[in-house]
Amino acid sequence: MTKIKAKQITAENFQAFGSFTDLLNPQGYSLGDFYQDRLLMHASGQMQMAFSPLLIRKPEKMIVDKAEFHNTTQEGILCLDDDVVIHVAPAGKEPVPELTEAFFVPQGTMVCLKTGTWHLSAIPVNKELAHVLIVLPERIYNNDCIVVEYPQEKYVEIEL
Repeated sequence: MTKIKAKQITAENFQAFGSFTDLLNPQGYSLGDFYQDRLLMHASGQMQMAFSPLLIRKPEKMIVDKAEFHNTTQEGILCLDDDVVIHVAPAGKEPVPELTEAFFVPQGTMVCLKTGTWHLSAIPVNKELAHVLIVLPERIYNNDCIVVEYPQEKYVEIEL
């Protein structure tokens, strides 16, 4: 099993996988208290966007044993009540667990993953149960979600 360290997320080190914005502490140009267009997310075809709650539980250890990707859409992830760690690997047809990177994402920061980026659920850092908002086109999890389980020798353990 490979061990990796979760990095603080920055625009520079996350750009290959997507973008993000701190919704609790917006900065830069605004129209008064309205910070417009801070995060853009491409939607596929004529599908409408769906906002789905996800409950995530803190594991004993942060072990990446599988990953998923979407061929036709980006994915939005927003943890509402805890800091989280997300793991990602470069887009491609075959999984590349050896290229997995982990990022520490502060509570209230929304991440938008690029189409094809390998990932799975966020992992809570402090709480036993965290509440996450997932933004995907309606029913994409049913018709464009490729999940691959890794062989045990390819597992990745994330450390803070």
